[in-house]
Amino acid sequence: MGILDLILGKGTDGSLRMGEVDRGSPETDTVRKIVNELDGLEPERARYIACFAYLLSRVAHADLDISDEETEAMEGIVIERGQLPEAHALIVVQMAKTRAQMFGATEDYLVAREFNEVADKSQKIALVDCLFAVSASDEGISSIEDAEIGKIANELKLSRDEVASIRGAYQDQLNVLKSPEAP
Repeated sequence: MGILDLILGKGTDGSLRMGEVDRGSPETDTVRKIVNELDGLEPERARYIACFAYLLSRVAHADLDISDEETEAMEGIVIERGQLPEAHALIVVQMAKTRAQMFGATEDYLVAREFNEVADKSQKIALVDCLFAVSASDEGISSIEDAEIGKIANELKLSRDEVASIRGAYQDQLNVLKSPEAP
């Protein structure tokens, strides 16, 4: 029995066929695909990492471009926070990036809602800090990325004060607050 079967609550009889969706399951297809790559982990941990990686990719893709610097930042964060071997982290980040680019509009809220269910308050706050870190990794945090972080924080039911305290640490990276360059 694989991790996906455990998460979906299915037995060894394989009652779900490929492509079918368990309407009683909160997992999105995006999370399921990433979780399959984490088959050796505990189901809840795999779910947490899948959501976490997707949300990092969601912010990186907010400006419709995931830079090499953002990718490297995501990989480092997933290795460190997810305590994954580099090979697994690279696969998870690549899958999360691909899913964010292909299915972002339909998956964004669903994955955030799922993360909200599996993460505690300190994990949600740590995620928001990581979202700012990924955004800041390439020439500053754009207004679009900052707004996307705000949306995610709202979906995770974090207060404006909680987000503002994290955002303050990245104030010098916010493009909107930077002085315009001289001609």
